Amino acid sequence: MSKERLYIFDTTLRDGAQTQGVDFSIEDKEKIAQALDNLGVDYIEGGWPGANPTDTEFFQKKHNFKNAKLTSFGMTKKTGHSANNDTGLSALLNSNTPAVCLVGKSWDFHVDVALGISKKENIENISESTKHFVKAKKEFMFDAEHFFDGYKANSKYALECIKAAFDQGARWIVLCDTNGGTLPHEVSKIVSEVSKIVPAENLGIHAHNDTGNAVANSLAAVLSGVRQVQGTINGLGERCGNANLMSLIPTFFLKKDFSLNFETGIKVSNLEKLTQCSRLLDEVLNRKPNMHLPYVGAAAFSHKGGLHVSAVQKDPKTYEHIDPKEVGNNRNIVISDQSGKSNIISRLKTININIDENDSKIKKLLNEVKDREFIGYSYDGADASFELLARRIIGEIPRYISINQYDVSVKKDSSGKIISSAKAELEVDGEKIVCEGEGNGPVNALDNAIRQNVDRLAKYSKYLKDLKLVDYKVRILNTGTEAVTRVSIESTDAKGKNWFTIGVSTNIIDASFKALVDSLDYKLFKDNAPASL
Repeated sequence: MSKERLYIFDTTLRDGAQTQGVDFSIEDKEKIAQALDNLGVDYIEGGWPGANPTDTEFFQKKHNFKNAKLTSFGMTKKTGHSANNDTGLSALLNSNTPAVCLVGKSWDFHVDVALGISKKENIENISESTKHFVKAKKEFMFDAEHFFDGYKANSKYALECIKAAFDQGARWIVLCDTNGGTLPHEVSKIVSEVSKIVPAENLGIHAHNDTGNAVANSLAAVLSGVRQVQGTINGLGERCGNANLMSLIPTFFLKKDFSLNFETGIKVSNLEKLTQCSRLLDEVLNRKPNMHLPYVGAAAFSHKGGLHVSAVQKDPKTYEHIDPKEVGNNRNIVISDQSGKSNIISRLKTININIDENDSKIKKLLNEVKDREFIGYSYDGADASFELLARRIIGEIPRYISINQYDVSVKKDSSGKIISSAKAELEVDGEKIVCEGEGNGPVNALDNAIRQNVDRLAKYSKYLKDLKLVDYKVRILNTGTEAVTRVSIESTDAKGKNWFTIGVSTNIIDASFKALVDSLDYKLFKDNAPASL
């Protein structure tokens, strides 16, 4: 049985750019576009030429995509202008993209209130704009804005709008749930009815996530006939976001209702790039990835409860709907106060610690974890600190750099500038080394005191030269004068290896110090540094 083709349309660089707090540079856009092309999507909507300098410059650059068609976005011509004399349409033509997507009104309420023109004029604008780009031999898409709301309010007029574009040669009629308020059963019903007027092979879906149903609505639309699916990486988009392609793409491949009936232009082998693509966007945006994203989130295949872990060890299918490696992700056994013996043993195996399951040290480690989490530690996101704790109990971690004492001070100078300084006494092979440094905060100062004097750390200097602190987070665990502070530190090295350490104390500097020491020790351990004499 032959499969029907689904076309994947990414709008991260256009609709995703309308997200609050998101501002893509030219370099950002190029990096994301290249990742999408490597993934194998069919269309990359690069932005709106003429709307802002960044989008305009992006389209002026030469793009040699191997898989995707670069698509420019705009709106139908203005009333009172011919298509030939409309500056917006001219900007789109000048962008020289093989595909063009125009948004136009399909809800009579918007025509009356937002545009303030007659319903007939709106249809003429749609028709003439479509004719203009079809004549220019562009693959033309009409994005029927607010289509589902429009259809529910006045189905006759909404259908007239999309028919105007289709009759003039539009390749795609994209049904847009702009306000994101439509539910899956409504999408199914409406798409089925629309496909009687416009062939399903010419229909697309553009869903927003305002009810949390953007992915569900997109899937419902596909099952009801649409053959183009629009969305963004990680569901980025205005308000609550767009349909998440990182959820839709693997669903098309890995769920039988779709995989048996549909195919995409994405190679099966490229599925493994999904997690990397997801993380790339967050890296570009300089934000922490959402660990709970389906398929690609760091917690998507995490197991915390001891009962779950025990079952997963027998067969992962007990608590996993797919193999995480299919989408480039990994299974994660979480160590916490809810951990059982199975969690501990499984985690030890992942870090190559082979120990008899009846060894008394396992129980000791489990009890230590639970005791520490009771006072504020959390090893969910501090794998390096957990590994150090485990190896210290088992007896596999040597002593490296001893920090005998430290002093941290914060002062404000006459100009109002706040200066943090730190002084630490370190010991290597019995030799005491005094290090001093300044920073934009006490932790940064302490870190600088060590790293700026790394050349003085004898045999350890070569191991710590490339150590960098990436992130620093503080959480106050309770209130009052005896508040407990938890500090998490993310570190990295020249190999791009990142690790997370944690410290807990009633004093924020002490908590930071503990996390920092763990970071140093972990770096020295993983690089096989020799023990201190």
